[in-house]
Amino acid sequence: MNYALITGAGSGLGKALAIQYSNQGYGIILIGRRQEKLEETKSIIQQSGGTAETYVCDITSWDQLEALANQINQVDVLINNAGIGYFGSFEELEKEQIDTMLNVNVAGPIYTTKHLMPHIQKRNGRILNIISTAGLRGKVHESGYCASKFAQRGFTESLQKEYEEQNVHITAVYMGGMNTPFWEDSNYISDPSILPSPNTIAEQIIKQDDGRKEIIIEK
Repeated sequence: MNYALITGAGSGLGKALAIQYSNQGYGIILIGRRQEKLEETKSIIQQSGGTAETYVCDITSWDQLEALANQINQVDVLINNAGIGYFGSFEELEKEQIDTMLNVNVAGPIYTTKHLMPHIQKRNGRILNIISTAGLRGKVHESGYCASKFAQRGFTESLQKEYEEQNVHITAVYMGGMNTPFWEDSNYISDPSILPSPNTIAEQIIKQDDGRKEIIIEK
């Protein structure tokens, strides 16, 4: 059995990806900060006859990720999905918000990939970095978020060049907003229900997950 490790797997797109990759026959390794959310995803997967295991881990912690990598035996697909965003005018952007976005959206995927790359290399596997269209172009009231996502894009493109001679495939995934808990503490999107569901986006990602360098889903 092949295994997919997904960060931020307790809700939103990470949860949808976990369920749908499980339906494709993958064993799922669920990573997140809250055990109860991970258990919800695990329960759905198991009820459908799938296999899942959970690990509580903060992706901004080098030591926690090092310990995680030592606990896990096999990873065929790594999906760096966890992310956070704060939106509003640049003048209102606070230091804590900037630091959090840079830690979660930039350091997190770098740390995670650093510790799990040996597993990916061993299995000739794939890495999908969930970046968002905020990594493709600047947007009003998203300066800090776009900065973090442009950094993630640069990291992804650099890995693609560094590992192009190895049998490791690295994909940058760009998509717009979704109707997920991402917006719960924000009034930036007045009605998230008009946005695509995470299930819809997950379906499109899986259909295009063939080792290509980019997956772009605008709607």
